[in-house]
Amino acid sequence: MNMTKAEYGRYVESMAEKSALVKNMALSFVMGGLICVVGQIFSNLYMGAGLSKDAASTATSVTMIFWGALLTALNLYDDMAKVGKAGTIIPITGFANSIVSPAMEFKSEGLVLGLAAKMFVVAGPVLVYGVVSSVIYGLIVLLVHHIR
Repeated sequence: MNMTKAEYGRYVESMAEKSALVKNMALSFVMGGLICVVGQIFSNLYMGAGLSKDAASTATSVTMIFWGALLTALNLYDDMAKVGKAGTIIPITGFANSIVSPAMEFKSEGLVLGLAAKMFVVAGPVLVYGVVSSVIYGLIVLLVHHIR
């Protein structure tokens, strides 16, 4: 079947599932807000237990990463994403999900070649570019301060 680009575009658009944009945005806002509220609750609990603000922030980050990874391992994070759409990609829990998801998918291949090797398939490039850009930025700052 020969189609022009315009005909193909119309065909694809007619076959594509229509999304409820306003509903999805509202669900994303609510889910993202709930995740942030949970993080704030943990932060308040840690500060109430006597941790400084900086220590409570660190403990909250670790706790939220743990919960994101655990919910992914229990296949609950995907259920949350079906309901909360993009609201589940809050950076810290979404990052934990992006590391654990591929690992869980390949766990049947063993601990080393499956779980460990596939853990950073999605998040690996983010980590590499983050570390490399941080080093480059640090060197630039060092040079600028050294030249002064």
